[in-house]
Amino acid sequence: MPTPHISAAPGDFAEVVLMPGDPLRARYIAERFLQDARQVTAVRNMYGYTGTFQGRRLSVMGHGMGIPSLSIYATELIKEYGAKVLIRVGSCGAIRKDVPMRSVIVATGAGTDSKVNRMRLLDHDFPAVADFTLARRAVEAAERRGKAVRVGSVFSTDFFYHPQTQLLDVVERMGMLAVEMEVAGLYGVAAEFGARALALLTVSDQIRLGQSLTPEERQLTFDEMIEVALDVVVAESGSGA
Repeated sequence: MPTPHISAAPGDFAEVVLMPGDPLRARYIAERFLQDARQVTAVRNMYGYTGTFQGRRLSVMGHGMGIPSLSIYATELIKEYGAKVLIRVGSCGAIRKDVPMRSVIVATGAGTDSKVNRMRLLDHDFPAVADFTLARRAVEAAERRGKAVRVGSVFSTDFFYHPQTQLLDVVERMGMLAVEMEVAGLYGVAAEFGARALALLTVSDQIRLGQSLTPEERQLTFDEMIEVALDVVVAESGSGA
């Protein structure tokens, strides 16, 4: 049955779902990369599509901004629609000068200022990490394409305009590559409900250098990241996972 936030019918979603934050990027991915794509949900203009890629059934669904929004859609996709693999394909802000614009990051883990994962683990720290096999396949796919991805942890914040102005310096000193708003929540939801998850991120903002992509560029120019994600999907299908 449809959920409060997704109007799809049972069976409308594939077991593997790509999840960009922007619903318009979801539409772009469906139209650009999927065959026979059809829209299966549009509640609150959060678009979801299902089609095929190289003969493999695949869905793409927007998740909005922030851990609360992502957590709603990820939870409903897993619990109500049988999703088994969720791959975030999003944007981030690099906090190190050696991570240039448009770099692709394989986020193997995520720190956060949110309390959602502490709530899951009875107020203890939770290791918000990617599924290792998915992360490895993403790195291997990038290597085959000659794309030098960055691999490491990121910081998921509840604030776009953060009141702790010193936070970025601390996060950088602790070796994190970028800041964004969803990965820790995605990894927590996946762990709670027994799914597998990975986040691939394109650097849309170089915070230290004051560089940013336009909204249209964020929507339409992340193809390198999407192609790596699709290679992971193909590898998953080939393994029988």
